[in-house]
Amino acid sequence: MTDDALLELLHASADAVAAALTAVTDWGLSGRREGQYRADLAADAAALQVLGRAGVGILSEESGTVGLERSIVVIVDPLDGSTNASRGIPWYATALCALDADGARVSLVVNQASGVRYSAVRGAGAWCQGRRLHTSGCAELSAAVIGCNGLAPHHPGWAQFRALGAAALDLCLVADGVLDGYIDWVNHAHGVWDYAASLLICAEAGAVADDAYRRPLLVRDHQ
Repeated sequence: MTDDALLELLHASADAVAAALTAVTDWGLSGRREGQYRADLAADAAALQVLGRAGVGILSEESGTVGLERSIVVIVDPLDGSTNASRGIPWYATALCALDADGARVSLVVNQASGVRYSAVRGAGAWCQGRRLHTSGCAELSAAVIGCNGLAPHHPGWAQFRALGAAALDLCLVADGVLDGYIDWVNHAHGVWDYAASLLICAEAGAVADDAYRRPLLVRDHQ
């Protein structure tokens, strides 16, 4: 499958989620697991229907894994920021990252509230609505506006911070130079589906990502 075909597949998956979300009338919790909403399940079913027809492997937050031995595996968070969505906060997304044997190859993050789309192809840059993305270039923490998840144990010395509630989109703001960086203060708060797509977008825009405990970030293990 070519890069263009992969990106088209990811767009089609995100479009299916958008259509499914328009039909959601109950934004309450699913009752199946902690923090899962009925909208998460609707979004997952829509995305997997498209990805399943394409015959790719899938690692989804909501439904686990299938076909991890296949040459292309798509990591999908059908609805990142589902609490935001349930509260009417227009900051939630579908995030998809297609992996091959060499790692992250093509990714897409779609703000399902606004329709804004961020994408990247390995070696070909990161883009938003036809505009190439670049990080801010800010190198001084004291001058930086940093996105975050969780509470800092102490003031880290930043100029300001923002806690927006959807990691996939927050990281795209780093790629776009809107935020100067992002810190997740909570160990095990996020799964690979929350950030895989955005890390490729960030890398192609010039950002660097790392884990404080030197754990691998791009994994194919749902746990």
